[in-house]
Amino acid sequence: MHLIITRTFPPDVGGMQNLMWGLARSLSKFFLIKVFADHTNGFEKFDNSVSFSIERVSGVKLFRKYRKSYLINEYLKQNNNVQCLIADHWKSLELIQTNKKKICLIHSKEINHPKDSRLNTKVLKVLNNVDHVIANSHFTKDLAINLGIEEHRILVINPGVDPVKEIPSKDLKKADEIFKGKKQRLITVSRYDKRKNHEKVIMAIRNLKEVYPDIVYICIGYGDEEENLKKLVIELKLEDQVKFLKDIPSNFKNALISKSNVFIMPSIIYKKSVEGFGIAYVEAAQYGIPSIGGKDGGASDAIIHEKTGLICDGNNLDDIYSSIDQIFKENKYFEYGKAAYENSKNFHWDKIIESYKRIL
Repeated sequence: MHLIITRTFPPDVGGMQNLMWGLARSLSKFFLIKVFADHTNGFEKFDNSVSFSIERVSGVKLFRKYRKSYLINEYLKQNNNVQCLIADHWKSLELIQTNKKKICLIHSKEINHPKDSRLNTKVLKVLNNVDHVIANSHFTKDLAINLGIEEHRILVINPGVDPVKEIPSKDLKKADEIFKGKKQRLITVSRYDKRKNHEKVIMAIRNLKEVYPDIVYICIGYGDEEENLKKLVIELKLEDQVKFLKDIPSNFKNALISKSNVFIMPSIIYKKSVEGFGIAYVEAAQYGIPSIGGKDGGASDAIIHEKTGLICDGNNLDDIYSSIDQIFKENKYFEYGKAAYENSKNFHWDKIIESYKRIL
């Protein structure tokens, strides 16, 4: 039996929730597993629908990790058949007392603390005492090594995705209406925060519209920067070129991606926040949509430069402009899109899970 310890799990939604759900579901096809997860609204219906055991831990967040650790430690004392613990975050293992094999996933931001700081010391105490540290990208692996995590413990296993389902025709028609009359179609699906770099894409659109009068940029998401971005669009008189959408159904979101030409998210490092991988690039690629990503972070694991998309310097407005121009000028997005679709198959969970099976 293997235990999965996670603070993020469905029915809550988000990238980490999808990752831990995909991992748990895929492992359950080969092993007996049990998940310890945080309590969340509506969990009963979800938990009753899965084929493995989920134990939810409730309580005030401040004390929840202590209660969860106590329950896991007690479970380990009473169950000798547990072979391995797999955790979503170093904090999930901080109070666990066992000699069983331990695996911890790392994603970049949560380990990115100044070397020799109090938090860095706590991170190293946990991660340099586990059997395997799973980095979500080569960027995250390099970051971990620079911060003091022992290299021999680190393996790179990219997050997985499920094969996409057919999009209903009504959603495709609705997406066509949004894009009507627009020939150059850019899209970003992400939180509105500084790291995602919507701001510089919008600034690039200001100049690109002179060359490509039929360009459009669709932004789907929510976040702290939403109002600032909307003000920027008004200031630059780009209301006809930049559209904001949020709280839309998943099928409609996927329809908009599939009807786009390019997924763009030239992420940057903002304070300690960095794009560890960028599963959104892979999700777009599944619809044959190439991406433009930033050189800072793990986008290079998801995008093969000048094959499935482009990697640019997200801090350089000219580089963002020229990357968009390059991919549209010779209709490169057709060629890149076909390659992106083929490459996306390498991220399907049935392939990714094989890397986990080899270390269990």
